[in-house]
Amino acid sequence: MRIRAFSSRNIKELLRDPISYIFCLGLPIVMLVVMTIINESIPDMEGAPKIFKIELLTPAMAIFALTFIMLFACIRVSSDRSDAFLTRLYASPMKSSDFIVGYMLPFGIIALAQVVITYVSGEIIALVKGDSLDIVNMLISIPFIIPSMILFISLGLIFGTLFNAKAAPGVNSAIITMAAILGGMWMDIDTLGGSWKTVCSCFPFYHSVKYARYAFNGNFSDLWESFLICSAFAAVIFIASITIFSLKVKSDKK
Repeated sequence: MRIRAFSSRNIKELLRDPISYIFCLGLPIVMLVVMTIINESIPDMEGAPKIFKIELLTPAMAIFALTFIMLFACIRVSSDRSDAFLTRLYASPMKSSDFIVGYMLPFGIIALAQVVITYVSGEIIALVKGDSLDIVNMLISIPFIIPSMILFISLGLIFGTLFNAKAAPGVNSAIITMAAILGGMWMDIDTLGGSWKTVCSCFPFYHSVKYARYAFNGNFSDLWESFLICSAFAAVIFIASITIFSLKVKSDKK
C-alpha cells in the first residue's frame, strides 16, 4: 500500500511536467523521422552505413529514449531531496527498497509506453516508405527491453541520490552522451572493430543496443550473450541503487 501510494504520487508529478512529454515521448519520434530522412539522402551503394535503416534505427532509438527516463528519475529524486520531501518520509515505516521500487514503478510504466510509441512510430515510418516491420517480432522484443529499463532508471536514482538538484542533470547529460557514443546508436561499432569495440563492449550500453536490435529483427539466437551481460549490469546497478539510497538515508538522519 505504501509503495503504491508513493508510486502514484511520483507518476502524477512526472505527468504534470510538460517537458517530460517533449523529451520522453516527442523527441524519440522526431529523431526517428530526422534520421530516416538522413538515411534516405545517403546514396545506396556498397559500404554505405546501414544503422540508419528503420529496422535498426527503431530499437536503437527505443534504448536512447530510456536515457531521458534516467534523466527525469534523477531530477525527481534530487528534487525530493532538496525540498525535504524525502526527509519527512524518513519518519514513515518505508524501507529504502520501498523508496526505490516506488520510484522505479512509475518510471518503468512511462519507459514501457515510450518503447511502444517508438516502435509504433517506426512501423508508421516504414509503411510511409513502402516497407513493413515484423509486428510479431516487435511485440516479442518488448519484454527484452526490461533489463535496459531497470539499468537506466537505476542509474538515474543513483545520481539523484548522490547529487543535488543543480548538479544531477549535468551528470546525467554526460551519461546520455556516453550511452549514445558507446552504445553504437549512431555508428556501427561492430564494423569499426578493434580497440574501440573492445572499449564499448565493457559498458552495458553497447550490449543494450545490440540485443535490442537482434530481438527487434527476430534474431533471438544471437541476442543472449549481450542480453545476459546487460541483465547482469542492471541487477548490480539496481542493488547498488538500494544500497546507496540506504546509506544516504542513514546519513541524512544523523
